[in-house]
Amino acid sequence: MTPTDLIHKNIRISGRVQGVGFRYACRNIAYLLEIKGFVRNLPDGDVYIEAEGKRVQMDEFLAWCWEGPSRAEVERVEVEDGKVVGFGDFQLWH
Repeated sequence: MTPTDLIHKNIRISGRVQGVGFRYACRNIAYLLEIKGFVRNLPDGDVYIEAEGKRVQMDEFLAWCWEGPSRAEVERVEVEDGKVVGFGDFQLWH
C-alpha cells in the first residue's frame, strides 16, 4: 500500500461513549479493517480517533463509529479529512 492509497480522518464521537468499552472495540474493528491510528477519551466525555486506511475500509470503519459497541449510545460523529502521517498500528491512548 502506497501513501497515495491512504486517507486520513479525524473523528469525534459524542454520546454515551466512555465507560462502555468503546476504545477497545474500536481498536478491534480497526485491526480487522487494517485501519491504523489511535483512539482516546476526551475530558468532555467524547471519544477522538485519528484513522488512516484505504477508502473502502475507512467507509466501513466510519459506519461502525455510528454504532459502536453494544453498550454505547452514539449521538453524533464528526469527521474531518486530515493529512496522512503514516501510523504503524492502531493504539489506545489514555
